[in-house]
Amino acid sequence: MARSAGGPASFRPSPGSIPESPGVYRFRDPGDRVIYVGKAKNLRQRLNSYFADFAGLHPRTQTMLTTAAGVDWTVVGTEVEALQLEYSWIKEYDPRFNVKYRDDKSYPYLAVTMGEEFPRVQVLRGAKRKGTRYFGPYSHAWAIRETVDLLLRVFPIRSCSTGVFRRAGQVGRPCLLGYIDKCSAPCVGRISPEDHRTLAEDFCDFMAGNTGRFVRRLEREMARAAAEQEYERAARLRDDIQALRRAMEKQAVVLGDNTDCDVVALAEDPLEAAVQVFYVRGGRIRGQRGWVVDKVEETGPGELVERFLLQIYGDAAAEVVPREVLVPTLPSDADAIAELLGEHRGGRVEIRVPQRGDKRDLLTTVERNAAEALRQHKLKRASDLTSRSRALQEVADALGLDQAPLRIECYDVSHMQGTDVVASMVVFEDGLARKSEYRRFSVRTTGGDVASIHEVISRRFKRYLEERSATGELDVEMGAEPGADPEAGAEPGIDPGAGAGPGIDPETGRPRKFAYPPNLVVVDGGPAQAAAARRALDELGVDDVAVCGLAKRLEEVWLPDEELPVILPRASEALYLLQRVRDEAHRFAITYHRSKRSRSVRESALDGVPGLGPARRQALIKHFGSVKRLREATAAQICEVPGIGPATAETIVSALKDESS
Repeated sequence: MARSAGGPASFRPSPGSIPESPGVYRFRDPGDRVIYVGKAKNLRQRLNSYFADFAGLHPRTQTMLTTAAGVDWTVVGTEVEALQLEYSWIKEYDPRFNVKYRDDKSYPYLAVTMGEEFPRVQVLRGAKRKGTRYFGPYSHAWAIRETVDLLLRVFPIRSCSTGVFRRAGQVGRPCLLGYIDKCSAPCVGRISPEDHRTLAEDFCDFMAGNTGRFVRRLEREMARAAAEQEYERAARLRDDIQALRRAMEKQAVVLGDNTDCDVVALAEDPLEAAVQVFYVRGGRIRGQRGWVVDKVEETGPGELVERFLLQIYGDAAAEVVPREVLVPTLPSDADAIAELLGEHRGGRVEIRVPQRGDKRDLLTTVERNAAEALRQHKLKRASDLTSRSRALQEVADALGLDQAPLRIECYDVSHMQGTDVVASMVVFEDGLARKSEYRRFSVRTTGGDVASIHEVISRRFKRYLEERSATGELDVEMGAEPGADPEAGAEPGIDPGAGAGPGIDPETGRPRKFAYPPNLVVVDGGPAQAAAARRALDELGVDDVAVCGLAKRLEEVWLPDEELPVILPRASEALYLLQRVRDEAHRFAITYHRSKRSRSVRESALDGVPGLGPARRQALIKHFGSVKRLREATAAQICEVPGIGPATAETIVSALKDESS
């Protein structure tokens, strides 16, 4: 083992000391705690990659190496053994730099306590218990209770608590369920323990997907009862059959009757990922479950899938592991993982990516669920007051600010190969978006993103200085809600009847357009963009606004005139907030750019047509929906537009044809 406390270079293993065999390695910190566990087909090649070019490593990997004080390794015989040992060590040491999935909520299961003398059906959450059969998980507990209520007509097994069961036995009288035939009342001896267990086993078989034989059996009994003129019994059996079918309808049929598989999909961004799994048994969706993970190490989709399969199935009971796992991307060690899961299951396990058909369609559905789960997780995290407060304080500490930046403005530039250049300004106050104060700019400068950032910052803060001068205030305090900027194309403002103040125009009663300064300006980009923003502020004499740039590729935070970026922890609330602000600015800029480009295309295509004024141009676009469809139309079709005659229609067709050629 190599060990030192002097940085990565000081504990680099000596040349030739690392074997070229498969194995598992551990990085440890100065306190001898394991902080990262990894596996490799070739230990020498993998470990040398950590030390060959430190500057070229991902910032998260750099953080792990600067935290570490040593590395050791264990040689194994095969890739499967490497997977097993890696999983065991991750579970044992819980390393801080390894990906760890966590449930995004506590999912309920339908459980049957087969380990008890009189098995009981109930809803359970949390850790699984030995001797209990589980079905699900379900998204809602009420969905389980509805299913159980239907099935107890046919399989009247015990569903009461231990206390209720014992009291009924002591008084010799069953509970209400026993009287309405939704329990066979084993508490008072109406059914033997053996027969009650048979009922419980039939209940489990039905839930496991063996539904057809129970329906067919009841249909035979109903026909026999009707033939024997036992019409009341035949009616009860008819109702039982309908109950079974309603229970089956609650589980959607998506694949063939003999299909048992788990469908795994993920949605990710640079900081987090969400995983959703649909459990398909007997061709029906039997349950759904979700996880989220902070991406504390550099990982791609394949590695996220690999970590997920190992973590979720590693400790699962053999019957939980399906014959087939459908994934969006194959992990690099797919064959080894399949072999490991097959050993655990006691049968073959196939891991594959569906390309077409029903399975591909189902995977697409699960992917949509994963994307929605990630969105909901982010909304919940963003709305949490404690998280927002911590994020603002972490930003202040990381950037060396005197106070938390209660107002943050972020700027992004959007263009198409240098044309139709636009920029956006979004505002976050107290960690929440203030959409009424968003602004959009048509950029006049040519010369790339750096020049555009300089122009936009200059224009925004010139307006701020003008507004401050107009109010006669040296400092404009934050607090009132400014309105929209119709000249810049912002989103709708607020009620103009807001109270007066330094940011309110006394003549109109509306908030001034750029009256409030931010505590922090964030620009989408690296050191060049941050320096341009700082230069614009310095030229205007604005020295009380902090500036930083957020580079998208590596999520690095750049301060003006600093040679090295600020690296925020991947799981920090500060980085999460800055990323959300930057992504919102990017979305707003892209929306404006597309709108402007679409408008310019329409105008340029029809402007040169003789005799075509604004009203008839608008009527044409409204009728056909787009210039593309108008270009595909014939003169006769164009004549259908009110106000367009045959001669004008021929002129339009000719003009659009000449433009496209």
